[in-house]
Amino acid sequence: MMMTFSILEFIVIGLAVFRLTHLFVYDTIMEPVRRLFIAEKAVTDENGQTVWTYVSKGTGVKKFVGMLLSCHWCFSVWVAAGLMIGLFLMPGIFMIVSYVFAFAAIAALIEEVVMTFFAN
Repeated sequence: MMMTFSILEFIVIGLAVFRLTHLFVYDTIMEPVRRLFIAEKAVTDENGQTVWTYVSKGTGVKKFVGMLLSCHWCFSVWVAAGLMIGLFLMPGIFMIVSYVFAFAAIAALIEEVVMTFFAN
C-alpha cells in the first residue's frame, strides 16, 4: 500500500521531524536521557580554547543510541522513520502528533527570528 501526502502534510511531517529531533538532541529537558548514552568531554583546541565534545557510552545498542543522539542529521533519519511507521499503523493519532510538533517547530522558529532581529 502506497502512502501519499499532500504538500501541507509533507510540510507538517517535516516540521515535526525537525522539532522532535531538536527535542532529543539539544533541548535541556531531554538531557537526563542523553546522559544515559553520551558523556561530555572537554578538549583543548589548537587556540587553547576549551571545546566540549560528546562521546558515546558503552557498547552495542547503548553506543549506537549515543552516536545517534550526538548527531542531529543521523537522529532525524530515525525520527522520520519512526514517524512514518506510526503514520502507516495509526494515521489519525500520528498526524495529530505531527501537527503538535509542527506547531511547536513554527513557534520555535518564530522565536528565533524575534530574538535575532527584534531583541535589544
